Amino acid sequence: MKIKYKAITKPFNFSGTMIKEDFPAYVKQYVREEVILSAYKTKRDYGIFTDKKIVLFDNYAKRKQIYTIPYQSISTLSVIFDEKESFLDLFLNSGYPVNLRFIDMTGEDKLRLRILYTCISKLVNNQTPVKMDIDRLLNNDIRLSNNK
Repeated sequence: MKIKYKAITKPFNFSGTMIKEDFPAYVKQYVREEVILSAYKTKRDYGIFTDKKIVLFDNYAKRKQIYTIPYQSISTLSVIFDEKESFLDLFLNSGYPVNLRFIDMTGEDKLRLRILYTCISKLVNNQTPVKMDIDRLLNNDIRLSNNK
């Protein structure tokens, strides 16, 4: 018998990055004392990638649903790059998938996601991310001409 798991989150279509100073106060409460590697937004939702976990904020009308995904709960991850969009697919140890879509991607957005994916991949495997990659994310040093 084959078991098919339904994604545990709704589809997120992230369309831009955010800086920490622009986070709503309630978002900051969930990532205290963590290093924020990158943050994304939709029209109403947020996705925060820290050095310990992913926190997804699904805001719908007056309801907020928050998903916290520790990196140690991820068994497999992949990244897909298309011309104008990208996908980050995660499979949790429980077998449930989490699919994140990034739309209207520029070359620099794709580079940021590639660096973030590399860092997450290391964290999922209990390895230390490359310091230069962390520094590039933290300092917003994402330039295509800077092929590091």
